[in-house]
Amino acid sequence: MWSWETAREGLPLILRGFGVTLLATVVGSAVAMVLGLAIAIALRTPTRWVTMPLRGLVEFIRSTPVMIQLFAAWVLVPGVDALTLGITVLGVHYATYTCEVYRAGIDAVPKGQWEACTALSLPRSRVWRAVVLPQAVRKVLPALGNYVISMFKETPFLSVIAVQEMVHQANEFGSVRFAYLEAFTLAAAIFLVASYPTSVLMRRVEKRLAQ
Repeated sequence: MWSWETAREGLPLILRGFGVTLLATVVGSAVAMVLGLAIAIALRTPTRWVTMPLRGLVEFIRSTPVMIQLFAAWVLVPGVDALTLGITVLGVHYATYTCEVYRAGIDAVPKGQWEACTALSLPRSRVWRAVVLPQAVRKVLPALGNYVISMFKETPFLSVIAVQEMVHQANEFGSVRFAYLEAFTLAAAIFLVASYPTSVLMRRVEKRLAQ
């Protein structure tokens, strides 16, 4: 049976785990956005010895479960802080998805604008910085936001390498107090409260950008 007293007792511990979850999501998302953009630009280079291995690596990471990647990284890279390792793995994993989002945004830039930049003899760096990326990022911002939400909901996988995120803390409290109902209900409620407003915001941003 549900116990409000037990729920109140477990809430501080679960909220402490939520802080770790939030940190992993924010930093992991930043890694995914920056690295994904770098990969998308690198895949547009005409040099096959760069694009072919990179594309193969992207497909390998995208085609394997993040839980296995976390465990493999934990075994192959000993001595690294578990949270740092987990954030890195999440960031790299989601970078393989965000790079495709960026690619779609870059491809959506009208061909005439590329030709105009060439006619004006603009430096390549300025073309990307001032013309291409502002348009591409604006088009794909809602999709990037959805991946942030997805990463937030996949942070429980970090418990595989003993990161004390929110679900890990809920499981620990539930095992000690035999109160899994209260522990996991609180964790689910916090996930819902944190992710639903973000989903609504992303839909509004998508509608605004579509106007």
